[in-house]
Amino acid sequence: MSMRTYLLGACACLALTPAALAQSDAAQPEADDVIVVTGSLGAFGATKSSAPILETARSVSVVTADDFLARGALTLDDSLNYTAGVVGDTFGFSTRGDFFQVRGLDVPEYRDNLQALFGNYNNTRPHLYTVDQVEVLKGPASVLYGQGSPGGIVNLASKVAAPDLGQEVVLSYGTHDRLEIAGDFSATLIEDTLYARFVGVYRDADTQVDYVNDDAVSLAPSLTWTPNAQTEINLLVNYDERDGDTAHQFLPLTGTLNPGPNGERMSNSVYHGEPGFNRYDTESTSITVIASHQLNEIFTLEGTARWRDSSSEYSQSWLAFAGAGVPRLDANGNGVRSWYDNPASSEQLAFDARVRGDFMTGALEHEVLVGVNYQDVELSSSRAFLRQGVLNAFNPVYGNGVPSMAELDSVRGTTESESEYWGFYAHDQISWNNWIANFGVRVDDVSNANNGVSQDVDATTIAAGLLYAFDNGLSPYVSYAESFEPQLGVDNVTGDALKPEEGEQVELGVKYQPTGSRSYVTLAYFDITQSNLPNPQGLPNAPSQQEGEASITGFEIEGVTVVELPVGDLKLNASASWLDAEDPDGDPFSSIPEEQASIWGEFSPTAMQDLRLGLGVRYLGDNESGSITTDGYTVADLMVGYDFENWSAMLNVRNVFDEEYYATCLARGDCFPGEERTVNLRVARRF
Repeated sequence: MSMRTYLLGACACLALTPAALAQSDAAQPEADDVIVVTGSLGAFGATKSSAPILETARSVSVVTADDFLARGALTLDDSLNYTAGVVGDTFGFSTRGDFFQVRGLDVPEYRDNLQALFGNYNNTRPHLYTVDQVEVLKGPASVLYGQGSPGGIVNLASKVAAPDLGQEVVLSYGTHDRLEIAGDFSATLIEDTLYARFVGVYRDADTQVDYVNDDAVSLAPSLTWTPNAQTEINLLVNYDERDGDTAHQFLPLTGTLNPGPNGERMSNSVYHGEPGFNRYDTESTSITVIASHQLNEIFTLEGTARWRDSSSEYSQSWLAFAGAGVPRLDANGNGVRSWYDNPASSEQLAFDARVRGDFMTGALEHEVLVGVNYQDVELSSSRAFLRQGVLNAFNPVYGNGVPSMAELDSVRGTTESESEYWGFYAHDQISWNNWIANFGVRVDDVSNANNGVSQDVDATTIAAGLLYAFDNGLSPYVSYAESFEPQLGVDNVTGDALKPEEGEQVELGVKYQPTGSRSYVTLAYFDITQSNLPNPQGLPNAPSQQEGEASITGFEIEGVTVVELPVGDLKLNASASWLDAEDPDGDPFSSIPEEQASIWGEFSPTAMQDLRLGLGVRYLGDNESGSITTDGYTVADLMVGYDFENWSAMLNVRNVFDEEYYATCLARGDCFPGEERTVNLRVARRF
């Protein structure tokens, strides 16, 4: 039996048999003592509701800070590697950003209910230490969030001030001289009224790629004001700065996936940039207000508002692409150099304000949400690109063909764009006995302008779901949801403005938490249709240029259980996903595996309750890009942790066996190496 088959089978068995796994010689917990092991959502979470995940007719995954710390996650990408239906490190080891995909699609990144990332390479990657948990809402989410992907959203919940949080200082050191100093400090400024918190991180780090560093500063001070029992206002400032280079070297297929001259293979650490020219430096500042005020026993006002200003300095050299199917290297391993320079910026002003109502109408219990969402985003970039000079891919010698700033400026083009939209939405979750139903509708008005070309789009989206919660903990459900994403431009066939890309999803699933257990499992089948895409190749005389349609179907299994053994407690997380995704030409989605699985276990022995041992295995299957197939891979992660008094120490090893693999290779001619083995020791002191 192959490792792939074994891991998929093990994950499925764990997820489908939580009740059996929860049995042991130890006494089972009483119903009142059940520990919820799935994470929880709040009013400012991904669903904008505090309804339990068990009562939500959608697939939702929550990764808590304790989860991603235990698994050794160093980036947002990493934190999602054990989540069903999510590919975290789609493009392998990265320093430019986080490139996760949900249900085969790119999805927007949100923070505290407001979108946080726009376009590419114009703001700063978030630091996990400033985050309480990462939430994944799978499937179209336009009813709650407006324009976006039918794959869903990823929402980060920020650390904010609150009473009785304590203080913490953290020092970590690991592979590639990765040194990080972090602190989390809280104080009560006015008893029962005003609280302060300061979260900060400083990092100095090299990486697995020669010449590429990944230094960072992240500061997140916050205040929480509770003038009375009905009101809470959080003020959060985030300052993030990253100085470094890009780990993505766009390595040629020749010498990576395919053998090079004389069968030679290049090292994954090889650097095809130019020292002194390459850089990827970003800076972002944001101010966020999160507030709620209970008007009476029925209605509560809630809202999030943010201003954010970001900028980046991005310069990179790589070996030029030669066209589809054309080798980028000559017989000696030499290639022409590309030079790219693109300073960029983004500015955001946004708010999401709503009224929540909790009330009864006869035997029906309602949670009604009526809100308005506004956002204005301005993007600017100044792009220069040229090709000159030669570099040997296997033995690079730098300094050849480096352009002057005057040469770059002579081919530079500037892009200015602005997106402004209003969204009005209403959503009602209705409970009657064991039945839970929901329905939502949203109307959006979006205005996009790009270098003087403007376009207005109106869209109406709906979502609905129905769930029945049996008394034994079994909750089958069905849901339907829609999405839209505006496209700027003119249809070359009809002459009309391009229609928004649209998405529809039907999801059937079941959630199960056996009564009195510490186990939980969710099983989901979904069918997504994405329409108004560019025409497939088989429609040369189509009535418009947006006749393309993609289909995505799949299964996901995700389970958690805590097993009480005579020698200690064992917590197990498992997930498995099967995906069938076809683009308008009937080809598989690029870089997306059809199958993936993971299992993570943590053991705390009775004899040494302060000791934690963790072991995880994650598998991603083969992925395709045109005629190029990238082999799948299986890697293991290890954790050893120990708490003593106010101290804690944790040793994490990711990719324990130093498996060499490529996350994906693209038909255009480049490969993206995966993360090498990393070892990181984290020591924390709480007081």
